Amino acid sequence: MRHEPGRDALERMYWTMRLAREYETFMKRAYLEGKVPVFEMTAGPIPGEMHLATGQEPCAAAVCAHLTPKDWVVASHRAHHIAIAKGVDLKRMTAEIFGRATGLGGGRGGHMHLSDPAVRFTSTGIVGQALGIAGGHALAASLQRDGAVAVGFIGEGGANQGVFHETLNLASLWKLPLICVIEDNRWGVSVAKDKSTAIARNADRASAYGCAGEFVADNDPWAIHAAAARAVERARAGEGPTILEIETVRLEGHFVGDPEPYVPEDEKDRRANQDALSIMKRRLLTEHGFTAEELAAIDADAAACVAEAERFARDSAPAAPDDAYAHVFVEAA
Repeated sequence: MRHEPGRDALERMYWTMRLAREYETFMKRAYLEGKVPVFEMTAGPIPGEMHLATGQEPCAAAVCAHLTPKDWVVASHRAHHIAIAKGVDLKRMTAEIFGRATGLGGGRGGHMHLSDPAVRFTSTGIVGQALGIAGGHALAASLQRDGAVAVGFIGEGGANQGVFHETLNLASLWKLPLICVIEDNRWGVSVAKDKSTAIARNADRASAYGCAGEFVADNDPWAIHAAAARAVERARAGEGPTILEIETVRLEGHFVGDPEPYVPEDEKDRRANQDALSIMKRRLLTEHGFTAEELAAIDADAAACVAEAERFARDSAPAAPDDAYAHVFVEAA
């Protein structure tokens, strides 16, 4: 079955991708404030490390296009684009990253530990663990028979963790409605995939578990949209999990400030021409009847949403140190 996105779906995907790109551009600027040198991680409004998903927007936008409010999504440490695609409150997410009391977790979790139960989204900073958590949601959905699916987003490095194999084994055995999305940007921090993984395509590992596996090349929103539709259909029909491996591009370093000396110069030059957002914009204009004015309006709307989120976060009060132990311990009766 073909799954061609209609005009409304294309507009929504482009808006999601543009919003995610605007957000990452803002987040890089805000993160670098006051950080001289760049690894002065306690300086500026955002402490710690910062992992951006610039270039990987289609993975989130095209997959989440098929999800409903009842479906669960669990992301990795590179989570902003996925959170945006699932509908996480942008103002509260930004406040959380800024360590503000109005944040999703009261400013306790930071950018790698985002959680918004209202839209059934969470993330984890532990490599590969998103799939295990998503597997738990899939098991709950199966037991409750509520028709929900669970999606776990991991990187290609996460597919070499034990939780990947343990979760897929049980999910396949129990026919759980689980989708494992592997965002393959070729680099696990600074290690190339071909130096860490014995198999060229992680989707081929599906045969070991008797489940479906699909590989999507070239960071293509249209192809990702179609493959995700098939995966969601299989999950809802009780046919078990799917490994959906997406060949994507990390346009930034592993973290903000990473100069990427490990990436060959020819690869850096090549990936500069592989920006899916620019390619999608061109295709919408030349193949799908969108006008420059329509896309400019979407771009402006995305920028306004990010500006509003920034104002909210900066105007919010910092998390109070006295509240550090709140929600950690349970008081004895």
